[in-house]
Amino acid sequence: MTKRTCDGQDGFRAELIPPGSGVLCALSGGADSMYLLCRLLEGREAHGWTVQAAHLHHGLRVSAGRDEEMVRRWCAQRGVPLTVGHADAAAYARQQGMCVEEAGRTLRYAFLEDTARQEGLALIATGHHAGDDAETVLMNLVRGCGLKGLTGIPPRRGSIVRPMLGVTRREIEAYLSERGVPHVEDETNADPAYTRNRVRHRLIPLLEELNPQACAHIRAAAARLREDEEELERQSAPLAAQALEIPEGTAVPARVLADAPRPLALRACAMLLEQTGLGGEAVHLERVLALAAGADPSAGLDVPGGSVRRQYDLLVFSAGPAPTPPPPAALEEGTARWGRWSVSCVPAVCPAKAYVSPWEFYLRPGAYLIRSRREGDRIALGRRPEKSVKKLMIEGRVPACRRELVPVLDREGTAAAVGGFGPGKGCLAEPGEPALHIILKVEENG
Repeated sequence: MTKRTCDGQDGFRAELIPPGSGVLCALSGGADSMYLLCRLLEGREAHGWTVQAAHLHHGLRVSAGRDEEMVRRWCAQRGVPLTVGHADAAAYARQQGMCVEEAGRTLRYAFLEDTARQEGLALIATGHHAGDDAETVLMNLVRGCGLKGLTGIPPRRGSIVRPMLGVTRREIEAYLSERGVPHVEDETNADPAYTRNRVRHRLIPLLEELNPQACAHIRAAAARLREDEEELERQSAPLAAQALEIPEGTAVPARVLADAPRPLALRACAMLLEQTGLGGEAVHLERVLALAAGADPSAGLDVPGGSVRRQYDLLVFSAGPAPTPPPPAALEEGTARWGRWSVSCVPAVCPAKAYVSPWEFYLRPGAYLIRSRREGDRIALGRRPEKSVKKLMIEGRVPACRRELVPVLDREGTAAAVGGFGPGKGCLAEPGEPALHIILKVEENG
């Protein structure tokens, strides 16, 4: 049998790992990961790689202790530095409200990233192979996905490299048999309760009956689609780049997305969600784009991790829950903080003009409360007729999600002044009479 090398002639992509790199091998003890470690050790000799391994005991299977013992022994015999971690994936799944499979994956990647960082290794290699790639494409297709879901498993994402995506399971087994490399079998790989196992053991064999090269054709199609997706993302990036950071999160003019070609706009929406630390599936992207193109200047929707809101001409992506207004507070002498606002109140004698600006004025003495607006609040500013505070804010283009965060100075249950809009004419002090000198400021970046 022909000896394989790490030079990629058999589908192993050594070029994903630059010469002299430090790489951490995700080592479960199964056939795929044992093959990966062997190929990395070949590369250690040929390309000067620094190779270490990491094994996580998920606490899910009785046989997991056997797996750990095997990889410990094998690595010790060959002088491979090994880091072993322990986790309770079932407990983590309950705490986070996710399935055990997803919990195990989350814990595994967190463990690998922590280990690589502690060991000073730039790359993490995982044992995903050609069969995994084809299975992933089929699973995404059946569940429903866009173009990105049909691109399969990326060969590289951040510090994660997958050099085995061109290697078949048959090649892996032949390599291990030829060299007498041991491996363990995870009994859950045969459990039909897992979708991937049903695809692997039922759907793939059926497709290969129709065409023995079915998996190879699926992978080839995924590679071509990946090129298309990368080009569309490249063209979408300038749209997302027009976003600005604001106190609530990230904002982009709604027209930027509404006027763009739909394929580019959807990808820009995905980029903006990711930049803000938000999640989202295809259905969320569709709704975000509809929000950008819609006519409602205060519409919004919740997405995983936060929300997306129209603020008139802007589309705002915000992580976490919507901000809540501070509780009512008595207006006292000195400077008070109310949310991002500061309200200065100093006893004074009213000058010739009680009104200086919407941010500075002189009110009649009395007991005042700083609060958010209430339904029914009305105020008459200057010579303008009385109107509701809500309508005043709409005319001033204050986004709906911010209206409760604007302070109202309340006197005996009525609105005496509104932050940034000014005082009611009936509450202004008379020239030469005792007054309260009010100055309001807002910290936009606070």
